[in-house]
Amino acid sequence: MELRKIVIAGAGGRDFHNFNVVYRNNPAYRVVAFTATQIPNIDGRKYPASLAGELYPNGIDIYPEDEIEQLISNFGVDEVVFSYSDVSHQYVMNFAARIVAAGVDFQLLGPNATMLKSKAPVISICAIRTGCGKSQTTRKVCDLLRRAGRRVVAVRHPMPYGDLARQRVQRFAELEDLDKHECTIEEREEYEPHIANGIIVYAGVDYAEILKQAEDEADIIVWDGGNNDFSFFMPSLEIVVFDPLRLGHEQTYYPGSVNLRRAHVGIINKVDQASDEDVLALRNSILRYNPSCVIIEAASPILVENGDAIHGKKVLCIEDGPTLTHGGMSFGAAFVAAKTYGAGEIVDPKPYAAGMLIDVYKTYPQSQRVLPAVGYGTQQIRDLEATVHATIDATGCDLVLIGTPIDLRRLIDFPKPAIRIAYELQEIGKPDLNMVLQNRGFIK
Repeated sequence: MELRKIVIAGAGGRDFHNFNVVYRNNPAYRVVAFTATQIPNIDGRKYPASLAGELYPNGIDIYPEDEIEQLISNFGVDEVVFSYSDVSHQYVMNFAARIVAAGVDFQLLGPNATMLKSKAPVISICAIRTGCGKSQTTRKVCDLLRRAGRRVVAVRHPMPYGDLARQRVQRFAELEDLDKHECTIEEREEYEPHIANGIIVYAGVDYAEILKQAEDEADIIVWDGGNNDFSFFMPSLEIVVFDPLRLGHEQTYYPGSVNLRRAHVGIINKVDQASDEDVLALRNSILRYNPSCVIIEAASPILVENGDAIHGKKVLCIEDGPTLTHGGMSFGAAFVAAKTYGAGEIVDPKPYAAGMLIDVYKTYPQSQRVLPAVGYGTQQIRDLEATVHATIDATGCDLVLIGTPIDLRRLIDFPKPAIRIAYELQEIGKPDLNMVLQNRGFIK
């Protein structure tokens, strides 16, 4: 039988997992290329032979997604497999139209084909969009399990932006491990809070091997999702976080709309920021598509080191990068803190953007009067620092508010005082996560 030639369209995460579990050792297929988008500088690389397996002694090249039609023609491709997340249904079908117009098949792989089965129970934390509140939800679940005496390991959705062979399996137990693995800002934002709470984190590229190692250390594995993707592991309990500030997105973004339909538990976060009407409308939307879903309402109140210092000051707000970029939000925790504590002025860093930050603002124009903390590599971190300095010099701002999940003061030099803004999940009323975990037998 003639081999089917495949291109996997991705963004440096789900694409590699789909290859590993479906195509790597399958002689009926030949993956001729990956394409890359969303994340800067992840094209022009190669999926290495050490990860690709015996069928791919030269590895697999990674091309820009813009070249997809040319790749189809050059390689005689039979099928393109769409393998990334947090995109609108319109975007997915426009992409599908390009592929079908080029004469070949368009494929979406589902959970049964891609979820690995674990010997340990798995709780997955996923969402309908980036920036809904997965991180604080995952921290809360891990803390409840740990306090109940369970051995918990968090496994994070991949962010392999560096040397893929070296990142095959990564284990983070101490803050020094972040430096050891040369983590980006985005990676540190996800791993550092877990480490600070005494939770071991695994991540990397080869999730079958990651799962084996995590199983040796855990009574329960918590899948810490990325973007709005679904889990790489088969969950015993699927918790999905919803955002009433983006009402309707639960129905119109892929694969968040998959998570909507699969959720055992739906957490409506940010109810303190949304109107009662929008919270009710979101509840009705969830139950329309998933009538058996248990719904928890929650807030993510900000925790400010010194809120009184903000009053009347001219401030620069730095926010979580992915939430502002492909998450589509226009503000985050730092902006909320500035408003809550009566900042005199929120300065606009956009005119002073340096290097790659210029392109970030062009691509994501909704980011107004806030600075996205993008840091997918060394150069972006330098550009972020340069933008901070240029903004402070030009505006004479008094104070920097850091709304990222990590303390950027360890990575960037701030010429003005900087205050960190954090946030944790706070359930409102019943049911709550403790009740759900008890009812499901995860804690007694």
